[in-house]
Amino acid sequence: MDLDGIAPVKIGIITVSDRASKGEYEDLSGPAIIDTLNDYIKTRWEPVHQVIPDEQYLIESTLKQMADKEKCSLIVTTGGTGPAPRDVTPEATEAVCDKMMPGFGELMRQVSLQYVPTAILSRQTAGIRGNSLIVNLPGKPKSIRECLEAVFPAIPYCIDLIEGPYIETNEEKIQVFRPKGV
Repeated sequence: MDLDGIAPVKIGIITVSDRASKGEYEDLSGPAIIDTLNDYIKTRWEPVHQVIPDEQYLIESTLKQMADKEKCSLIVTTGGTGPAPRDVTPEATEAVCDKMMPGFGELMRQVSLQYVPTAILSRQTAGIRGNSLIVNLPGKPKSIRECLEAVFPAIPYCIDLIEGPYIETNEEKIQVFRPKGV
């Protein structure tokens, strides 16, 4: 709890990478998400960050833990969204969600296509589990910021609609949409 009695908003960040989970290379993607969210969010928030291997059962259990036990209103994954055999983050996301939100993935691919023709190989998606919005991002830090910039304007209102906490944003950095009177 904060001094004013208000707990920070919890946001889950999951880096899905065999090599980073073994310490073979530094996780740059998770910190890139944290940096971007620090730019965008004014509300006091707390990251719940884990680095895990590309194992579907482990991705699923981590998503469930963050949504159900940690009560993260937003869970952002990075990695595991390509066509390689071990890329199973979208499958894990779909397995644990009550509702899928395909517009997030569609917009992220559209934005990424402006930079690289291989964006069509990306399988990012998003979904709802209880009061948590889960968004799959690509693995490269530059792509993470580009994709978050595209979809973040809808994230606070989506969290409002699923009865999550009200998230205030830094309007100098990102313009979010909420209908008038909300």
